[in-house]
Amino acid sequence: MSTTFNIAVFISGTGSNLAAILKNQKKYHYCVALVISNKANAKGLQHAKKYNIPTFCFKWDKNDPNLTIVQKELKKHTIDLIALAGFMRILPAEFINFYKNRIINIHPSLLPKYKGLHTHQQVIDNKDKFHGASVHYVTAKLDAGKIITQVQIRVPNKCDAKSLAAQLLFSEHALFPYTIGLIAQNRVQWRENTLYIDDKELTQPLIIYK
Repeated sequence: MSTTFNIAVFISGTGSNLAAILKNQKKYHYCVALVISNKANAKGLQHAKKYNIPTFCFKWDKNDPNLTIVQKELKKHTIDLIALAGFMRILPAEFINFYKNRIINIHPSLLPKYKGLHTHQQVIDNKDKFHGASVHYVTAKLDAGKIITQVQIRVPNKCDAKSLAAQLLFSEHALFPYTIGLIAQNRVQWRENTLYIDDKELTQPLIIYK
């Protein structure tokens, strides 16, 4: 691992979480060394340009489960951690296994509830009192990796999926950089197949605030 903790951020869209990650680099002691997108026209790439961060766009090749061209780029920038921030493709198992315990994702639900898409509408339909976001390690199973941190918000009495998503997004922007910082500062560590935080086994997700 390099002296500087280098991360690569994968995006597909507007990159609002990327913007928050970039803004908090010094505060949480990590460096965004590369931004990768599967869409050359992703608006979020503009955030990287503002910070003079290298970007790399690639076309998805279903015949290359190792994402060889992506791996070459990651090695070039000595990447310690991959953060999926609105990356709307499911990574191949071969790629995930190569970077085992070095890929994290932010998901807009209180996992293990509501894996996959349309989480905000599911919260409303089920009349949940609380909603939230989770940062978890990525495995070959969708949204099923070890959860590191979560943030909770109260669901307003009157809201729709769009307004609820917008409200949660503010909390996501605090949660994701903070969690990356925990890993960058070695406060979160894997020891064999067990995850620890501050030298204690992480048996439940760390709730950042409610």
